[in-house]
Amino acid sequence: MDLDLEFVRRQFPAFSEPTLDGQAFFENAGGSYPCSQVVHRLYGYYRRLKVQPYYVFAASTEAGEWMDASYARLAEYLGVTSAEVHFGPSTSQNTYVLAQSFRPLLKPGDEIIVTNQDHEANSGAWRRLVNHGIVVKEWSIDRDSGKLDPEKLDALISERTRLLTFPHASNVVAHINAVAQIAAKARSAGVLTVVDGVAWAPHGLPDVRALGADVYLFSLYKTYGPHQGLMVVRHELLEKLGNEGHYFNAAAVHKRLNPAGPDHAQVACAQGIAEYFDALDVHQHPSATAAERPRRVREGLRAQETPLLEQLLDHLRARRDIRLLGPAEASERAATVAFVPKNVTPAELGKRLAQRGFMIGYGDFYAVRLLEAMGVDPDRGAARLSFLHYTSPAEIAGLIRALDQALRD
Repeated sequence: MDLDLEFVRRQFPAFSEPTLDGQAFFENAGGSYPCSQVVHRLYGYYRRLKVQPYYVFAASTEAGEWMDASYARLAEYLGVTSAEVHFGPSTSQNTYVLAQSFRPLLKPGDEIIVTNQDHEANSGAWRRLVNHGIVVKEWSIDRDSGKLDPEKLDALISERTRLLTFPHASNVVAHINAVAQIAAKARSAGVLTVVDGVAWAPHGLPDVRALGADVYLFSLYKTYGPHQGLMVVRHELLEKLGNEGHYFNAAAVHKRLNPAGPDHAQVACAQGIAEYFDALDVHQHPSATAAERPRRVREGLRAQETPLLEQLLDHLRARRDIRLLGPAEASERAATVAFVPKNVTPAELGKRLAQRGFMIGYGDFYAVRLLEAMGVDPDRGAARLSFLHYTSPAEIAGLIRALDQALRD
């Protein structure tokens, strides 16, 4: 069933904001619009619940209940337990803290495998462990396609390999990696997996349990929520990791991987993401049971985006004045499309499109290693068009027309 786009866009205040009228947003990979359920909860928390949570007085008790509900509701959509959900300031900081927490499990000479397809957040923190005697191996992309070949892992994994980190999808080439297949291969060799889901989760929160990853990270501000990172850590693994919080909080599950403590208000309003998905599913499937709601929402978002992605890719494939980065088929990638224009800089193209009412991204997108591996100058960078299920067919058509004009100017 096609999503009711009018209903969807009513759930996002940005689409009724006068200062954004007439502009189409195509830099969603850098951060999505927040849904009204999140905005209303954040406002409500600051207006009447901005106290220290978990005391017995009423405002404090309710504040803690809101926070607990966010852990529980998002866990439902991710197929995990609330104890396995951890919030932090950003995915970059969550990954850095996670890397430090792994140090008790690693000793000099142990190996970890990283990729050059990642955003630097899920690469640099692990690479720096060489300073502690850890051997870092790189699972490298194909120069032309930007893809990772799972078969090449066989030559990298050894009896000393302890950890494999890789993205669910790149934030530039957008290729969807076969997470379940890769995690199973690693598990059979006794290797733990950390998956960066930042570029994939906005297109449908995954069933993390089914994927089989030991750790899965993504950013709530790219999945219609507040500026927080969310990290799923398998409970059995958490028990083995180092405590990065205060020593006296070691037994507090949600404090072990958050040295600064949680941002109460942003954690409390994060349940609004689940409430939006609930409302969308009830609207689309009023007689369906809630049991399969996460799957229906996940599939619905992807189904809404795919035809528009195919339309955009068809146009870009036919052009000779750009180099498309990543797969040319919509079935193989997320709705994030980066390309290198040949006759204009990405920054100038971004300026020309902005003058026509289209907001796009340009630069290196913190994926310098990826661009270098594909022969793209990171200083010049690439242009990036990224959209989500709330993007309309009219906006895609308008973008294509504007691209024609901007690339000819």
